Amino acid sequence: MARPALPVLLVLCLSLLHFSCGRPSRTRKAVSAAEEEDVKSQIEKLWQEVNSLKEMQALQTVCLRGIKSHRKCYLTIEEPKHYHEANEDCIAQGGTLATPRDMMENNELRDYAKRSAPGSKDLWIGVADIVKEGQYVDVNSFPVSFVNWDRSKKQPTGTKRESCVVLSVSAQGKWYDEVCRSLKTYICEYVIP
Repeated sequence: MARPALPVLLVLCLSLLHFSCGRPSRTRKAVSAAEEEDVKSQIEKLWQEVNSLKEMQALQTVCLRGIKSHRKCYLTIEEPKHYHEANEDCIAQGGTLATPRDMMENNELRDYAKRSAPGSKDLWIGVADIVKEGQYVDVNSFPVSFVNWDRSKKQPTGTKRESCVVLSVSAQGKWYDEVCRSLKTYICEYVIP
């Protein structure tokens, strides 16, 4: 009678062995999940690095076509657009409409515009008072601390229709407010990281 029990015991042992080998243990599964998370993390970091390199390459291309100044690149766009379309185009290229922060930057933009877009006398810049009349802000909604209004023409005029700001090359870089739906060329700025 001992003999029939041996094959049953052998079959039972083999079944248990097969069952335990066929399924991964909980610790093995935990290590596998941790490894999977690690791989996902590495892939995410690689994608971020690739995207960063693409941005840098695009920025270098912009800087080659435009000018570098004040840790920024500037590029004039000669296709006239409405203010909001111009800003959206700059954003689509990784920048914003240019916002001069001081007289030196304003003059550099004026001189660059003269050279790069000789047929353009007025260009959109990233300043407007769309939200509240008389409160001029940049495209990121921060108040501007530098202004260069053309006081000889009583600028800004202060009318609600004229809410977007133009840098006038013909007026030596002075600013005036304009109807945002007017078609103008524009200057985009790209921050150099």
